[in-house]
Amino acid sequence: MNLFDLVPHISEHITTENGEELSVIAFPRFRSKFMRKYFVPKNKSDTIRIRLEKHGTAVWNLIDGNRTVLDIVNILAEHFDNEEDYEYRITKYISQLHRQGFIKLKKKSDK
Repeated sequence: MNLFDLVPHISEHITTENGEELSVIAFPRFRSKFMRKYFVPKNKSDTIRIRLEKHGTAVWNLIDGNRTVLDIVNILAEHFDNEEDYEYRITKYISQLHRQGFIKLKKKSDK
């Protein structure tokens, strides 16, 4: 299966907080309530927030569980001014999101 044919889905434990221009993704430091209760330092949030830059926000906002990676690449061609290797940048970013557990990649029919 080709990466372009896969559909990215945001993982269940990830939430999106939309700022004025940039998105922020948030996720719990620990998934287990026990771990959050006993291992998060007192004055620390139990949630980690990551502010995405403008290109990351553009990709993230198109991940809706319906569009394939190819759809996202085609939609963002104009955003990236059709610069050389923009497809590679987008697919590399999506691969990183997948490796870090922020998204899942599924076949089009695996809803």
